[in-house]
Amino acid sequence: MSNMEDSGQKQFYIATANLLNFANPDRVYYENAPAYSQHQYQHKLRGITDLLVKAHADIIAVQEVWDSQALEELAVALGFEPKHVVAPLASNDRASSYTQGRGAQNTPAVGIISRFEQLECSLLEDILPKAVIDIPDIGLYQRFNRPPLVLRVNAHGQPITIVTTHLKSKRAFFLRDENGDLLEDMDDPNIRVRAKLRSLCMRAAEAASIRMSIIERLHHTREPLILLGDMNDVTGSVTTQLMAETGEVNYDKSMRDIALFDAARIQSRYDWMRDVAYTHIYQGMPEVIDQLFVSEEFLPDSKFSLGQVERVDYFNDHLKWDYADRVIDHGIIRAKIKLND
Repeated sequence: MSNMEDSGQKQFYIATANLLNFANPDRVYYENAPAYSQHQYQHKLRGITDLLVKAHADIIAVQEVWDSQALEELAVALGFEPKHVVAPLASNDRASSYTQGRGAQNTPAVGIISRFEQLECSLLEDILPKAVIDIPDIGLYQRFNRPPLVLRVNAHGQPITIVTTHLKSKRAFFLRDENGDLLEDMDDPNIRVRAKLRSLCMRAAEAASIRMSIIERLHHTREPLILLGDMNDVTGSVTTQLMAETGEVNYDKSMRDIALFDAARIQSRYDWMRDVAYTHIYQGMPEVIDQLFVSEEFLPDSKFSLGQVERVDYFNDHLKWDYADRVIDHGIIRAKIKLND
């Protein structure tokens, strides 16, 4: 199943996929959404398996997971073992202090499936104090809506930190009362702008906090880090670049130590692929909002290079299907990373 040991080289594939409300059958995840029947669940499981099996990934970061049990079934279908699944905020284990076994509540969670030994695991739950923003009409934004997951793994003897995230969407955030009823006129264009401003502020606070956590991990270390997931905005956007700070390197080479680099731009082969890349269709327009960034240890020209991004592929043909036939509504992005011998 795995392509880790192709021709005896130390390499691995890492991918990210938004699984579009992947939940156990007969379980209500949103109050206004019907639960999956057993038949619908099996259809979704088979469909996601068919899409992901072609990626041959050794590490898969996932978003929009409601139940770890469903994710474990997917992992097994892809040739992994249940123990390879990490999704603390979607846990179906009754002993879980986060969920008491009920899976994710109110909003879906992120997770990681990894074939490699897990060295350390944590969640970024609180927005770091220096990144806290006062959201218009709401107040201080101090906790992540969907906490990012940090997993440190041992890949062929090389420790690598994987951070997966699902940032706040661009969708307008309207004020509601305790019962969930609207307090604002959604049809008022000025209110709609203010509601989108709230979402942008939330995403910015999340991006800034993730950035600060990454700086802390990368500063003066030689251990690689990969940040990937559903960023809910394009690669060059202010919020995405807030996390990566790639451009700063142009002015200050010492920034390489803590900057992140878009895997699609530094890949050693198939660089033209980025011109046909898209991972989501937003209001009729294709765009790349699912991304994969690496630290300087995967830059081939860095004196601290431990490997390189050999290629990046986008699996997005299913986005051309009729909406009813899509089991997920995002493309899958996958990178092949080759470690130095």
